[in-house]
Amino acid sequence: MRTLTVDLGARSYPIYIGGDLLSDRGLWARHLAAKQVMVVTNDTVAPLYLDSVLANLSDKQVETVILPDGEQYKTLDSAAWIWDRLIHARFSRNACLIALGGGVIGDLGGFAAACYQRGIPFVQAPTTLLAQVDSSVGGKTGVNHALGKNMIGAFYQPLAVIADTSSLTTLPDRELSAGLAEVIKYGLIRDAAFFGWIEANIDALLRRDPTAVGWAIERSCRNKAEVVTADEHESGVRATLNLGHTFGHAIETGAGYGVYLHGEAVAIGTCIAADLSVRLGRLDPVSAARIRELLQRARLPIRLNWELSPLRMLELMAVDKKNVDGRLRLILLQAIGEATLPLEIDGETVRATLEHCLAAA
Repeated sequence: MRTLTVDLGARSYPIYIGGDLLSDRGLWARHLAAKQVMVVTNDTVAPLYLDSVLANLSDKQVETVILPDGEQYKTLDSAAWIWDRLIHARFSRNACLIALGGGVIGDLGGFAAACYQRGIPFVQAPTTLLAQVDSSVGGKTGVNHALGKNMIGAFYQPLAVIADTSSLTTLPDRELSAGLAEVIKYGLIRDAAFFGWIEANIDALLRRDPTAVGWAIERSCRNKAEVVTADEHESGVRATLNLGHTFGHAIETGAGYGVYLHGEAVAIGTCIAADLSVRLGRLDPVSAARIRELLQRARLPIRLNWELSPLRMLELMAVDKKNVDGRLRLILLQAIGEATLPLEIDGETVRATLEHCLAAA
Protein backbone atom coordinates (compact mmCIF):
# COMPACT_ATOMS: atom_id res chain seq x y z
CA MET A 1 0.00 0.00 0.00
CA ARG A 2 1.22 3.48 -0.91
CA THR A 3 0.01 6.55 0.98
CA LEU A 4 -0.06 10.13 -0.27
CA THR A 5 -1.38 13.22 1.51
CA VAL A 6 -3.51 16.11 0.33
CA ASP A 7 -2.07 18.84 2.54
CA LEU A 8 -4.84 21.24 3.52
CA GLY A 9 -3.91 21.99 7.10
CA ALA A 10 -6.55 20.79 9.53
CA ARG A 11 -8.51 19.30 6.62
CA SER A 12 -5.60 17.24 5.24
CA TYR A 13 -6.36 13.64 4.33
CA PRO A 14 -4.61 10.52 3.06
CA ILE A 15 -4.92 8.75 -0.28
CA TYR A 16 -4.35 5.02 0.10
CA ILE A 17 -3.43 3.09 -3.06
CA GLY A 18 -3.11 -0.69 -3.09
CA GLY A 19 -4.74 -4.07 -3.56
CA ASP A 20 -7.57 -5.52 -1.43
CA LEU A 21 -8.02 -2.31 0.55
CA LEU A 22 -11.81 -2.60 0.58
CA SER A 23 -11.38 -5.64 2.84
CA ASP A 24 -8.81 -4.03 5.16
CA ARG A 25 -10.76 -3.70 8.41
CA GLY A 26 -7.93 -1.91 10.20
CA LEU A 27 -7.71 0.72 7.48
CA TRP A 28 -11.44 1.41 7.62
CA ALA A 29 -11.42 1.56 11.42
CA ARG A 30 -8.77 4.27 11.22
CA HIS A 31 -11.29 6.63 9.59
CA LEU A 32 -14.70 5.44 10.79
CA ALA A 33 -15.26 6.57 14.35
CA ALA A 34 -18.91 7.21 13.50
CA LYS A 35 -21.55 4.84 14.86
CA GLN A 36 -23.87 5.53 11.93
CA VAL A 37 -22.60 4.83 8.42
CA MET A 38 -24.33 5.08 5.05
CA VAL A 39 -22.81 3.39 1.99
CA VAL A 40 -23.86 4.90 -1.34
CA THR A 41 -23.12 2.80 -4.41
CA ASN A 42 -24.75 1.69 -7.68
CA ASP A 43 -26.26 -1.50 -9.05
CA THR A 44 -23.11 -2.41 -10.98
CA VAL A 45 -20.65 -2.03 -8.10
CA ALA A 46 -22.88 -3.35 -5.30
CA PRO A 47 -22.86 -7.03 -6.35
CA LEU A 48 -19.06 -6.91 -6.66
CA TYR A 49 -17.81 -4.93 -3.65
CA LEU A 50 -20.59 -3.90 -1.27
CA ASP A 51 -20.25 -7.00 0.92
CA SER A 52 -16.50 -6.41 1.27
CA VAL A 53 -17.15 -2.95 2.67
CA LEU A 54 -20.09 -3.98 4.87
CA ALA A 55 -17.93 -6.68 6.49
CA ASN A 56 -15.88 -3.87 8.04
CA LEU A 57 -18.97 -2.20 9.52
CA SER A 58 -20.49 -4.97 11.66
CA ASP A 59 -20.37 -2.78 14.77
CA LYS A 60 -22.18 0.15 13.09
CA GLN A 61 -25.73 1.19 12.32
CA VAL A 62 -25.54 0.84 8.53
CA GLU A 63 -27.80 2.01 5.73
CA THR A 64 -27.16 1.36 2.05
CA VAL A 65 -28.36 3.28 -0.98
CA ILE A 66 -27.99 1.50 -4.31
CA LEU A 67 -28.55 3.84 -7.25
CA PRO A 68 -28.89 3.00 -10.95
CA ASP A 69 -25.57 3.12 -12.78
CA GLY A 70 -24.88 5.97 -15.20
CA GLU A 71 -24.13 9.65 -15.64
CA GLN A 72 -27.81 10.33 -16.31
CA TYR A 73 -28.53 9.55 -12.63
CA LYS A 74 -26.14 12.17 -11.26
CA THR A 75 -29.04 14.46 -10.41
CA LEU A 76 -30.68 16.37 -7.59
CA ASP A 77 -33.35 13.64 -7.51
CA SER A 78 -30.70 11.04 -6.68
CA ALA A 79 -29.22 13.32 -4.02
CA ALA A 80 -32.71 13.79 -2.55
CA TRP A 81 -33.12 10.02 -2.34
CA ILE A 82 -29.93 9.83 -0.26
CA TRP A 83 -31.11 12.66 2.01
CA ASP A 84 -34.50 10.98 2.45
CA ARG A 85 -32.82 7.78 3.61
CA LEU A 86 -30.52 9.67 5.98
CA ILE A 87 -33.44 11.50 7.55
CA HIS A 88 -35.68 8.44 7.81
CA ALA A 89 -32.85 6.53 9.51
CA ARG A 90 -32.36 9.50 11.87
CA PHE A 91 -28.69 9.87 11.06
CA SER A 92 -27.03 12.67 13.01
CA ARG A 93 -24.34 15.10 11.88
CA ASN A 94 -21.82 12.70 13.43
CA ALA A 95 -22.69 10.05 10.84
CA CYS A 96 -20.35 9.15 7.99
CA LEU A 97 -21.08 8.46 4.33
CA ILE A 98 -19.02 6.11 2.14
CA ALA A 99 -19.09 6.75 -1.62
CA LEU A 100 -18.36 3.33 -3.19
CA GLY A 101 -18.11 3.49 -6.96
CA GLY A 102 -16.88 5.57 -9.86
CA GLY A 103 -16.91 9.30 -10.49
CA VAL A 104 -20.70 9.63 -10.52
CA ILE A 105 -21.09 7.99 -7.10
CA GLY A 106 -18.13 9.92 -5.68
CA ASP A 107 -19.43 13.29 -6.87
CA LEU A 108 -23.02 12.53 -5.87
CA GLY A 109 -22.21 10.95 -2.51
CA GLY A 110 -19.82 13.76 -1.63
CA PHE A 111 -22.42 16.38 -2.53
CA ALA A 112 -25.07 14.64 -0.42
CA ALA A 113 -22.63 14.55 2.51
CA ALA A 114 -21.74 18.22 2.03
CA CYS A 115 -25.39 19.26 2.27
CA TYR A 116 -26.83 16.93 4.89
CA GLN A 117 -27.12 18.86 8.18
CA ARG A 118 -24.64 21.35 6.66
CA GLY A 119 -21.99 18.67 6.24
CA ILE A 120 -21.19 15.19 7.52
CA PRO A 121 -17.89 13.33 7.06
CA PHE A 122 -17.46 11.06 4.04
CA VAL A 123 -14.91 8.64 2.62
CA GLN A 124 -14.19 8.16 -1.06
CA ALA A 125 -13.85 4.50 -2.11
CA PRO A 126 -13.31 4.79 -5.87
CA THR A 127 -13.62 1.62 -7.97
CA THR A 128 -12.85 2.95 -11.47
CA LEU A 129 -9.52 4.16 -12.84
CA LEU A 130 -10.94 7.60 -13.61
CA ALA A 131 -12.19 8.01 -10.06
CA GLN A 132 -8.98 6.68 -8.51
CA VAL A 133 -6.71 9.05 -10.45
CA ASP A 134 -8.89 12.14 -10.54
CA SER A 135 -12.45 12.66 -9.34
CA SER A 136 -12.08 11.15 -5.85
CA VAL A 137 -9.23 13.53 -4.99
CA GLY A 138 -9.66 17.24 -4.39
CA GLY A 139 -13.12 17.70 -2.93
CA LYS A 140 -15.14 18.61 -6.00
CA THR A 141 -18.65 17.26 -5.48
CA GLY A 142 -21.86 17.91 -7.35
CA VAL A 143 -24.64 16.92 -9.71
CA ASN A 144 -25.51 17.69 -13.30
CA HIS A 145 -28.18 20.02 -14.65
CA ALA A 146 -29.99 19.60 -17.94
CA LEU A 147 -28.22 22.74 -19.20
CA GLY A 148 -24.73 21.93 -17.97
CA LYS A 149 -22.56 19.30 -16.31
CA ASN A 150 -21.56 19.72 -12.64
CA MET A 151 -23.31 23.08 -12.40
CA ILE A 152 -24.66 22.36 -8.89
CA GLY A 153 -22.13 21.38 -6.26
CA ALA A 154 -19.68 22.23 -3.52
CA PHE A 155 -16.01 21.97 -2.60
CA TYR A 156 -16.07 19.41 0.21
CA GLN A 157 -13.04 17.33 1.15
CA PRO A 158 -13.28 13.66 2.22
CA LEU A 159 -11.82 12.09 5.34
CA ALA A 160 -9.78 9.74 3.16
CA VAL A 161 -9.54 8.22 -0.30
CA ILE A 162 -9.26 4.42 -0.34
CA ALA A 163 -8.29 3.38 -3.87
CA ASP A 164 -8.40 -0.41 -4.09
CA THR A 165 -6.55 -1.29 -7.29
CA SER A 166 -8.00 -4.82 -7.15
CA SER A 167 -11.35 -3.37 -8.17
CA LEU A 168 -9.90 -2.53 -11.59
CA THR A 169 -9.86 -6.23 -12.50
CA THR A 170 -13.63 -6.10 -13.02
CA LEU A 171 -13.59 -2.75 -14.86
CA PRO A 172 -14.83 -2.94 -18.48
CA ASP A 173 -12.21 -2.11 -21.11
CA ARG A 174 -14.13 1.00 -22.17
CA GLU A 175 -14.08 2.34 -18.60
CA LEU A 176 -10.37 1.61 -18.30
CA SER A 177 -9.66 3.67 -21.41
CA ALA A 178 -11.86 6.48 -20.11
CA GLY A 179 -9.70 6.63 -17.00
CA LEU A 180 -6.55 6.78 -19.10
CA ALA A 181 -7.78 10.08 -20.56
CA GLU A 182 -7.33 11.67 -17.13
CA VAL A 183 -3.97 9.94 -16.60
CA ILE A 184 -2.74 11.40 -19.90
CA LYS A 185 -4.05 14.82 -18.85
CA TYR A 186 -1.58 15.03 -15.96
CA GLY A 187 1.30 14.46 -18.35
CA LEU A 188 -0.02 17.15 -20.65
CA ILE A 189 -0.61 19.91 -18.12
CA ARG A 190 2.40 19.60 -15.80
CA ASP A 191 4.45 16.40 -16.11
CA ALA A 192 6.15 15.89 -19.47
CA ALA A 193 8.26 13.03 -18.15
CA PHE A 194 5.07 11.22 -17.11
CA PHE A 195 3.61 11.77 -20.59
CA GLY A 196 6.69 10.11 -22.08
CA TRP A 197 6.36 7.24 -19.61
CA ILE A 198 2.71 6.73 -20.64
CA GLU A 199 3.74 6.64 -24.31
CA ALA A 200 6.27 3.91 -23.49
CA ASN A 201 3.91 1.93 -21.23
CA ILE A 202 0.44 2.36 -22.75
CA ASP A 203 0.28 -1.30 -23.82
CA ALA A 204 1.11 -2.44 -20.28
CA LEU A 205 -1.59 -0.13 -18.91
CA LEU A 206 -4.15 -1.56 -21.31
CA ARG A 207 -3.12 -5.07 -20.22
CA ARG A 208 -3.71 -3.92 -16.62
CA ASP A 209 -0.17 -4.79 -15.61
CA PRO A 210 -0.30 -4.23 -11.81
CA THR A 211 3.05 -2.48 -11.60
CA ALA A 212 2.29 -0.08 -14.46
CA VAL A 213 -1.25 0.64 -13.30
CA GLY A 214 -0.16 1.17 -9.70
CA TRP A 215 2.54 3.61 -10.76
CA ALA A 216 0.16 5.51 -13.06
CA ILE A 217 -2.36 5.91 -10.24
CA GLU A 218 0.29 7.03 -7.76
CA ARG A 219 1.87 9.55 -10.17
CA SER A 220 -1.53 10.93 -11.15
CA CYS A 221 -2.68 11.28 -7.54
CA ARG A 222 0.60 12.93 -6.60
CA ASN A 223 0.10 15.50 -9.36
CA LYS A 224 -3.51 16.09 -8.34
CA ALA A 225 -2.65 16.39 -4.65
CA GLU A 226 0.06 18.98 -5.35
CA VAL A 227 -2.32 21.08 -7.45
CA VAL A 228 -5.14 20.91 -4.90
CA THR A 229 -2.76 21.78 -2.06
CA ALA A 230 -1.65 24.88 -3.98
CA ASP A 231 -5.15 25.96 -5.05
CA GLU A 232 -8.05 24.22 -3.32
CA HIS A 233 -10.88 26.35 -4.71
CA GLU A 234 -9.67 26.75 -8.31
CA SER A 235 -8.73 30.41 -8.22
CA GLY A 236 -5.53 29.76 -10.16
CA VAL A 237 -3.46 26.73 -11.13
CA ARG A 238 -6.17 24.17 -10.33
CA ALA A 239 -8.08 25.38 -13.38
CA THR A 240 -5.44 23.71 -15.57
CA LEU A 241 -6.88 20.35 -14.50
CA ASN A 242 -9.79 21.22 -16.78
CA LEU A 243 -7.80 20.83 -20.01
CA GLY A 244 -10.30 19.61 -22.61
CA HIS A 245 -13.14 19.67 -20.11
CA THR A 246 -15.02 22.72 -21.39
CA PHE A 247 -15.29 21.05 -24.79
CA GLY A 248 -15.84 17.66 -23.17
CA HIS A 249 -18.65 18.82 -20.89
CA ALA A 250 -20.39 20.42 -23.88
CA ILE A 251 -20.15 17.10 -25.72
CA GLU A 252 -21.58 15.18 -22.75
CA THR A 253 -24.46 17.61 -22.33
CA GLY A 254 -25.19 17.92 -26.05
CA ALA A 255 -25.11 14.19 -26.72
CA GLY A 256 -27.13 13.39 -23.62
CA TYR A 257 -25.57 12.25 -20.34
CA GLY A 258 -24.25 8.71 -20.67
CA VAL A 259 -23.80 8.60 -24.46
CA TYR A 260 -20.11 9.40 -24.03
CA LEU A 261 -18.21 8.40 -20.91
CA HIS A 262 -16.60 11.39 -19.23
CA GLY A 263 -13.10 10.32 -20.20
CA GLU A 264 -14.15 9.79 -23.82
CA ALA A 265 -15.60 13.29 -24.04
CA VAL A 266 -12.47 14.72 -22.37
CA ALA A 267 -10.27 12.92 -24.91
CA ILE A 268 -12.14 14.56 -27.80
CA GLY A 269 -12.06 17.88 -25.97
CA THR A 270 -8.32 17.55 -25.43
CA CYS A 271 -7.79 17.09 -29.17
CA ILE A 272 -9.89 20.19 -29.85
CA ALA A 273 -7.89 22.15 -27.26
CA ALA A 274 -4.64 20.98 -28.84
CA ASP A 275 -5.86 22.05 -32.29
CA LEU A 276 -6.82 25.47 -30.95
CA SER A 277 -3.44 25.76 -29.21
CA VAL A 278 -1.70 25.12 -32.56
CA ARG A 279 -3.91 27.67 -34.35
CA LEU A 280 -2.98 30.31 -31.80
CA GLY A 281 0.73 29.58 -32.20
CA ARG A 282 1.16 28.20 -28.69
CA LEU A 283 1.68 24.48 -29.37
CA ASP A 284 3.75 22.97 -32.15
CA PRO A 285 1.95 20.63 -34.62
CA VAL A 286 4.25 17.70 -33.84
CA SER A 287 3.19 17.77 -30.18
CA ALA A 288 -0.47 17.92 -31.18
CA ALA A 289 0.06 14.84 -33.35
CA ARG A 290 1.69 13.02 -30.39
CA ILE A 291 -1.32 13.82 -28.24
CA ARG A 292 -3.78 12.46 -30.80
CA GLU A 293 -1.69 9.34 -31.34
CA LEU A 294 -1.44 8.52 -27.63
CA LEU A 295 -5.17 9.01 -27.10
CA GLN A 296 -5.87 6.68 -30.03
CA ARG A 297 -3.44 4.10 -28.66
CA ALA A 298 -5.37 4.30 -25.37
CA ARG A 299 -8.47 3.29 -27.40
CA LEU A 300 -10.13 6.63 -26.92
CA PRO A 301 -12.12 8.62 -29.49
CA ILE A 302 -10.45 11.75 -30.85
CA ARG A 303 -13.42 12.99 -32.92
CA LEU A 304 -17.16 13.15 -32.52
CA ASN A 305 -19.04 10.38 -34.30
CA TRP A 306 -22.31 12.25 -34.39
CA GLU A 307 -23.34 15.59 -35.82
CA LEU A 308 -23.06 18.63 -33.56
CA SER A 309 -22.86 22.10 -35.01
CA PRO A 310 -20.15 24.56 -33.95
CA LEU A 311 -22.89 26.99 -32.93
CA ARG A 312 -24.49 24.43 -30.63
CA MET A 313 -21.10 23.61 -29.11
CA LEU A 314 -20.50 27.30 -28.41
CA GLU A 315 -23.92 27.61 -26.80
CA LEU A 316 -23.18 24.70 -24.50
CA MET A 317 -19.67 25.94 -23.72
CA ALA A 318 -21.11 29.29 -22.65
CA VAL A 319 -22.50 27.45 -19.59
CA ASP A 320 -19.11 26.73 -18.04
CA LYS A 321 -17.83 27.51 -14.56
CA LYS A 322 -14.54 28.97 -15.85
CA ASN A 323 -16.28 31.67 -17.87
CA VAL A 324 -16.34 35.17 -16.36
CA ASP A 325 -18.90 37.86 -17.23
CA GLY A 326 -20.03 35.91 -20.26
CA ARG A 327 -16.53 35.64 -21.75
CA LEU A 328 -15.25 32.24 -22.85
CA ARG A 329 -12.11 31.14 -20.96
CA LEU A 330 -10.21 28.00 -21.94
CA ILE A 331 -7.19 25.98 -20.84
CA LEU A 332 -4.67 25.59 -23.67
CA LEU A 333 -1.21 24.04 -24.06
CA GLN A 334 2.13 25.77 -24.48
CA ALA A 335 3.90 22.43 -24.76
CA ILE A 336 3.51 18.87 -23.58
CA GLY A 337 3.83 19.30 -19.82
CA GLU A 338 2.85 22.98 -19.76
CA ALA A 339 -0.71 24.29 -19.70
CA THR A 340 -1.90 27.89 -19.58
CA LEU A 341 -4.16 29.40 -16.97
CA PRO A 342 -7.64 30.17 -18.34
CA LEU A 343 -7.41 32.45 -21.37
CA GLU A 344 -10.17 34.58 -22.83
CA ILE A 345 -10.58 33.34 -26.38
CA ASP A 346 -12.47 35.07 -29.16
CA GLY A 347 -15.62 33.16 -30.06
CA GLU A 348 -14.89 33.29 -33.78
CA THR A 349 -11.47 31.69 -33.28
CA VAL A 350 -13.04 28.89 -31.28
CA ARG A 351 -15.73 28.49 -33.91
CA ALA A 352 -13.10 28.11 -36.63
CA THR A 353 -11.43 25.37 -34.59
CA LEU A 354 -14.73 23.62 -34.01
CA GLU A 355 -15.64 23.80 -37.69
CA HIS A 356 -12.28 22.22 -38.57
CA CYS A 357 -12.52 19.48 -35.93
CA LEU A 358 -16.16 18.66 -36.61
CA ALA A 359 -15.55 18.60 -40.36
CA ALA A 360 -12.70 16.15 -39.78
CA ALA A 361 -15.13 13.91 -37.92
